[in-house]
Formats: sequence, C-alpha cells, structure tokens
Amino acid sequence: MYGPPGTPRPKRAIIIMDGAADDPQDGLGGLTPLQAARIPHADSVAREGVCGLAKTIPDEMEPGSDVATLAILGYDPRQYHTGRAPLEAASLDVPLTPEDVAFRCNLVSSDGTTLIDYSAGEIPTSDARVLMALVNEKLSTRRVQFYAGVSYRHVMVWRDGSPEVRTTPPHDIIGKTIEPYLPRGDGESTLRQLMFDSLEILDSHEINERRRDEGKLPANMIWLWGQGRACALPSFAIQRGTTGVVIAAVDLVRGVGKCAGLPALEVAGATGNLETDFAAKGEAAVDALEKYDFVLVHIEAPDEASHQASPERKVWAIEQIDRHIVGSVAEHLRSLPGSRLMVAADHYTKISTRTHAREPVPFAISGLPRDEAEAFDEQNARGTGRFLEEGWRVPDLLFQE
Repeated sequence: MYGPPGTPRPKRAIIIMDGAADDPQDGLGGLTPLQAARIPHADSVAREGVCGLAKTIPDEMEPGSDVATLAILGYDPRQYHTGRAPLEAASLDVPLTPEDVAFRCNLVSSDGTTLIDYSAGEIPTSDARVLMALVNEKLSTRRVQFYAGVSYRHVMVWRDGSPEVRTTPPHDIIGKTIEPYLPRGDGESTLRQLMFDSLEILDSHEINERRRDEGKLPANMIWLWGQGRACALPSFAIQRGTTGVVIAAVDLVRGVGKCAGLPALEVAGATGNLETDFAAKGEAAVDALEKYDFVLVHIEAPDEASHQASPERKVWAIEQIDRHIVGSVAEHLRSLPGSRLMVAADHYTKISTRTHAREPVPFAISGLPRDEAEAFDEQNARGTGRFLEEGWRVPDLLFQE
C-alpha cells in the first residue's frame, strides 16, 4: 500500500451523511434533498471515482444507524449486530457482563398518552445530564442503572435482564398514542413502570418548567428501546492493516468504533444535532489525517432534519457537510498520492414518514476508475448500475490496492 521511504502515506476517509438519502419532495420541486443541495465536493467525488448503491440494511433487520454503521465499516450486521444500545454503552464505557442487557433511553416529550417529540426538542446535554441524574437517583436499583449520554440519547442497563421484549424507536411514533408501542414481552411490566415513573419525576422539574416558559418542549419522560447484549467486533486495524479514528458526536457511532478498536476524538461544538459545529468537525478530520491513516466522520444533522419533517433543514445540513467537511477532507487528501475519500448515506430517512427506511443508499469513492455518475445523489448512483447487495463489502473498494 505504501511506496518507497519518504513517500507520503496514502490515507482513507469515510464521511457519513446520516439519513441523507430520501425520496423526491414536492417542496423541493420534485428533487430529493441530495439533488436539491449544492454539494460540489461530493459531486466531484462521484464524478471522479466510483458511484453506486449499497444495501446497508439486510432484509431481515430494522433500518437504523446501528446496522448501517457496522456495514459501512465492513462488518456484516447479520453476524455482529446485537442491538443498538450495547454500542452506545460501549461509547460511554459502561461495563456489560454477558448476562446484562443495555437499553437506549431517550428523553422524550409526552403528555402520558401521546409521544409528542422523540428528542424533547433536542434538549441540550447540560440540561439532560441533570434530568438523567435525577432519574438514576430515583429509579435505579441493584439491577437497573442509568447512564447519561449526549442531548436526548442515554443508556439504561438491566443487570441479568432479558432482551426478549419488543420495543419501538420513539422517532417512529411521533404524534401517536404510545400505548400500542409500549414494551411487550419478557420484562414488559418493569420497563413500562420505569417509563411512567419517570414522567412523574420529570414533568414538574424546574428545567422543564423553564423550557415550557421559553416555548420549548419538556424532557419529561424516558423511552426505552434498542435493547441488546454486549457487542464484540474483530479489530479494524488488523482487518484493514491501518490505524484509524472516529469523529462523531453520537454515542452509537463512537461505540461502533470503540468495539472495532477505533478511538473516538472529542470535538468542541459537535452536538449530534442540527446546531453542530460542521467546520470544527472538518478541521478535526484534517488534523486526524496527519496522525492516522483512516478517519470515519459521522454527521447526524440530515437525519435530525428528516425526523423533524423539514426538507429545507435537510438540504441546508447536507450543504454544510459538503462545504465544511467533504471539501476540507477532499482538499487535504489531494496532496497525498493514492489516498481515497468515500462519501455515503448510511440509510434512508424519509421526510414523508419522519423515520428510517431500508432502500439501498448512494455511495461514492474517489481514486478509482470512474463510473458514469455526474453527481452524488440517489438517481446518479442508481444509473451507474453498480450495486452491492452485501453493503458491508463497500470498504473493500475503499481499501483495495
């Protein structure tokens, strides 16, 4: 992979636009957000290299970043996926024994009957940590503990618990009556009790009273989902023969990296929401490529915009990623012969349904004999005829000699 002594080491980078893939939108003149966005840097990657579609979500699995991120890093989700929450627990350094079950614990907005918002209005981490500390103080037991994460995303661990329970992602039921979507199966009564007890504890908290006074949604209930046992992955460095690092604000992606032996960098201003510091992430990626030979950069913002049913915000988020991250990384890699950049959506997140979908997603990789794509979007990716049924094989293209 490397040339004579003194030759710059070729680098590899993956930039994930979370949930960027979508259907055509009436509000965008019949274009998808990727088509409507001004993304010259990602378009250049597609024009100058390979472009196609990858099936990151196997038919039998639920669409989400847990499954898709495993695939994009080269791990077959059917073999290695144990659940979403164990990956987030890994990011938070939460120890899990083989008998423990981790649950994703959202702070949500609810009136006790309806799920009003899955993210409690994107509550800031500072407020969320106070609320989660109270939840842990009041509801934890010898077997159940809560761990604070970022914004609305947290983790609960049930020692000697059961994963054999059906749960529902809260972003799938915005505006719906919650009763049909409450946990069902082994341990359902315990999980339901915790969720409704949290409403009693959080609803009148001074943080939520202040948020209501400010016209914001309260973070007044926890929602438990995405359960699973501990995840173990083969070393990415051994598999690919390269050192690497992850840049992501959300614990899920950081956790995938940690399980694969890829450390996660802290980036000031990276929030996992639409208000994230895109430029700081781009600068951090360029800096990381001075030390490491591989970097994975994940940006949550397009997914958040879809959950909010906002085509305009989604287009804006995609444009910020292209300008501040794809552009910066692409420019840096041009000075390093043999380096390659991959840009991809991880899964569809549809504005029309405000949730994830399983269609194959577009990807593009620079530095390889070009396909016939003229832009980075769903239509151009489909038009090349390049399709990876096993989406977890995409990194083979990125790392091939």
